[in-house]
Amino acid sequence: MIKNGHHGATVSEETVANPAVTGTEKRKRIVQLWCDGCYDMVHYGHSNQLRQAKAMGDYLIVGVHTDREIAKHKGPPVFTQAERYKMVRAIKWVDEIVEGAPYVTTLETLDKYNCDFCVHGDDITLTVDGKDTYDEVKKMGRYKECKRTQGVSTTDLVGRMLLMTKAHHSNMDNSDYQQHTDNFGKGPKGHSPWTGVSQFLQTSQKIIQFASGKEPQLGDTIIYVAGAFDLFHIGHVDFLETVYKQAERPYVIVGLHFDQEVNRYKGKNYPIMNIHERTLSVLACRYVSEVVIGAPYAVGKDLLDHFKVDLVCHGKTEVFPDKDSSDPYAEPKKRGIFRTVDSGNGLTTDDIVQRIIENRLQFEARNQKKEAKEMAVIEAMRRKEEEEQTQNAVQADVL
Repeated sequence: MIKNGHHGATVSEETVANPAVTGTEKRKRIVQLWCDGCYDMVHYGHSNQLRQAKAMGDYLIVGVHTDREIAKHKGPPVFTQAERYKMVRAIKWVDEIVEGAPYVTTLETLDKYNCDFCVHGDDITLTVDGKDTYDEVKKMGRYKECKRTQGVSTTDLVGRMLLMTKAHHSNMDNSDYQQHTDNFGKGPKGHSPWTGVSQFLQTSQKIIQFASGKEPQLGDTIIYVAGAFDLFHIGHVDFLETVYKQAERPYVIVGLHFDQEVNRYKGKNYPIMNIHERTLSVLACRYVSEVVIGAPYAVGKDLLDHFKVDLVCHGKTEVFPDKDSSDPYAEPKKRGIFRTVDSGNGLTTDDIVQRIIENRLQFEARNQKKEAKEMAVIEAMRRKEEEEQTQNAVQADVL
């Protein structure tokens, strides 16, 4: 497996006195970290959380909840637990996953898997009765926090699918889109900063953090694939894993088409994720070495020569012709380096959108319920802060 894209791991050093050795010797101790969650409709926000967590230690274990647990605390998941387990395994910063992890994170769980700390984003996760799921580990000092990725949430993505407009391709300044996301991610008492929708801003730093930074080495087989890779999902993972297995030492390059190009051949409001979001989603996959942002639709001579491509792969999905009705894979076919691969998974982005539309009312209710719980916690935190301030002021007057 490619273990790329991981920078700045912390290995703690312990100085150990050994009676058999004169003086002391330094022994490196592996810092193990625990993350857990639903990881339903895995997006680059989840990947970024796991990237940040991995940078806090050396070995990252991720616990994924069952369908039953999610349904009990949040509502029905979009993806099955088998699909969600596989998606998390494909994220390159993950070393191990625990299937069926408990919804509430306890010290017992951390100790069972020899984890030093639990890492979670700076939002809040609540049980069905409104309690913080990380309360126990926080109290015992076994909790670390990482920044939540602004501009992406399952709520927003589902909203984009249901609205069927193209506003998300370039900007969020669209009154219809804004009105819909306001309704979709808003409980009866206003917005939660965790479930609401905000705008994603791509930066070069974010791409560097996600990229492997590795050049192809002598003896690597350079494999090129191209497409939209929209709403990066388990169908894409299975395809890329199959591509990865086409060679002993694969270096997989993914060409991503610009939003306008994807919309030309997919229609409707596709892509659901814009080019910046799709770039991060694909870079987070352990089977991918490099991404071409805004790749030409036709896989031509210049591209093949520039990257010294040995093999071009495409799945079983339909190949749409280019603007001039030509075959976009004509050149690799002519060179005898084109291969159709079958991953055994026919899931498409259309299928996922269909799942969402069919369960629209359930998802809207789920998000409003989730946000109402979060708003109740925010209100309780505000009251507690006011009480503490009042108490401090009274003590100051006494003194």
